Amino acid sequence: MTLLGGLMFCGALRAESCPAWRPERLQLEITALKNQLERWDVAYYQQGDSLIEDQVYDSLRQKLQLWHRCAGLERVEEPSSLLPAGKTPHPVAHTGLHKLADPAAVDQWLRGRSDVWVQPKVDGVAITLVYRDGELAAAVSRGNGLQGENWLEKVRAIPAIPAAVKDAPATLILQGELFLMVNGHQQKIHGGINARSTVAGALMKNRLSPVLQQIGLFVWAWPDGPKEMTQRLQQLAAMGFPLALAYSQPVSSLDDVRQWRERWYREALPFVTDGVVIHQARSPQGRYWQAKPGDWAVAWKYPPVQQVARVNDVEFSVGRTGKIAVVLKLDPLRMDDKWVSRVNLGSLPRWRQWAVVPGDQVAISLMGNGIPRLDKVAWRTTERIEPSAPAADRYHALSCFTWLPECRQQFLARLVWLGGPQGLGLHGVSESTWQVLIDQGLVRHLLDWLVLTPEQLMSAPGIGDKRGRSIHRQFQLARQQPFARWLIALGVPLSLQQTQALKSWHQIRQLPVGEWRKMTGIGAKKAEQITGFLQHPPFLTLVSTLEAQEITGFVGTQ
Repeated sequence: MTLLGGLMFCGALRAESCPAWRPERLQLEITALKNQLERWDVAYYQQGDSLIEDQVYDSLRQKLQLWHRCAGLERVEEPSSLLPAGKTPHPVAHTGLHKLADPAAVDQWLRGRSDVWVQPKVDGVAITLVYRDGELAAAVSRGNGLQGENWLEKVRAIPAIPAAVKDAPATLILQGELFLMVNGHQQKIHGGINARSTVAGALMKNRLSPVLQQIGLFVWAWPDGPKEMTQRLQQLAAMGFPLALAYSQPVSSLDDVRQWRERWYREALPFVTDGVVIHQARSPQGRYWQAKPGDWAVAWKYPPVQQVARVNDVEFSVGRTGKIAVVLKLDPLRMDDKWVSRVNLGSLPRWRQWAVVPGDQVAISLMGNGIPRLDKVAWRTTERIEPSAPAADRYHALSCFTWLPECRQQFLARLVWLGGPQGLGLHGVSESTWQVLIDQGLVRHLLDWLVLTPEQLMSAPGIGDKRGRSIHRQFQLARQQPFARWLIALGVPLSLQQTQALKSWHQIRQLPVGEWRKMTGIGAKKAEQITGFLQHPPFLTLVSTLEAQEITGFVGTQ
């Protein structure tokens, strides 16, 4: 979770529109989500327990802000009132960062600025450290930016933070990020791993947590320190704070910033990051800092590995073999370098297990091959209207060889398979072509296309003379395909290799179940599936049609 969540500018949020809900329902959803966020906030800020992933929480808080705007309500305040009642003042205020949305905003910010540096934006918990005469004297949580909790006892238990420093000014004030130390963390691959919440939980516990041994510190501000960045970084390293020197780079252009941002996004680092911070080396004197973003430093965040999107619809499709696939249609999300508006949920039982309905908010990430994946249902809408799903027992490997309204999807899928590269290889005959022929009533049975004339094809909407003749030629060439290809095209559950020894329908009819089991890759269950398919009356009707059309291998089947 983040205390600055309301300051974030999220590209995904821009792509989401106001939900098409009645005003009464919108208010109901706002109240429900607000109450849930408050329960998570109480657990996080007062008990040190994170009950939800950081990125999912941030996304849902942004959803609440969006819904407030949609309802014409005032902006939702951040949960600062739920913070432990810290009373320890910061000697210098914590300023926070403006978040830049895109390269254009970064380029504009850089114009006219000099002596600019970029650092990883370490994902952790902000803190102030105060050393007096070289000894650690105070450690204050960020709190509201002006005062926070006294964390001195816990910080003294963190080995990575020096208890004493040499060659430091009489009073040394540092601001930085307490982070979870990790080995070889690649942000693009591993994401946030809830590191921020782990650190926050350890610091908010009443007892000293073993996690304190795994916490490091990245110093990102030395108010009133040396004016030159190089000198500042070197002195920090000499005092025992080396990370800023190792991970600070001078930049002068958008390309420079982009290069380091991309590099740190992909390469192994010792901490979790969520973007980069771009600093001007010089900043105002610390006494002028305020608990709001300054203009001398900004953040350019990474696209979150996991994002939350609203489900607009649940789409069901019946495939060639009768399997029902479920796809969630989403508000568009920008993830990595692509827009995501759909996620495949898998089978009907899997959808029922997830129990997703339109209006739900789901957490989405990209798998290694860039395919969207549903990670969790982040928020369930209060008004749950379950879409009507196809009857699972209606569709199977032996259903829908003929067009019927309820067979629309499976019948079309059979035609697409039949004409595809694994079937008869009908070049230029796509799914949309088959759909036109179905819509015009020209194809009602799986093999009706065999007897279509060029004139019938040319008269179909969107086909025309030239394409109609080309399609007719493909249909005629299909007659010359070998018997094995026809078996595959019709959907017989055999591989092309398994069909090579089969030369005619007459031969197949003579094969008992035991002979099928002798073939490579065919067991008892598979043999029963094959014989059941070959004896199915609608399939036998197709065989009769092919015999009447004198297709090789089917002639003389009676």
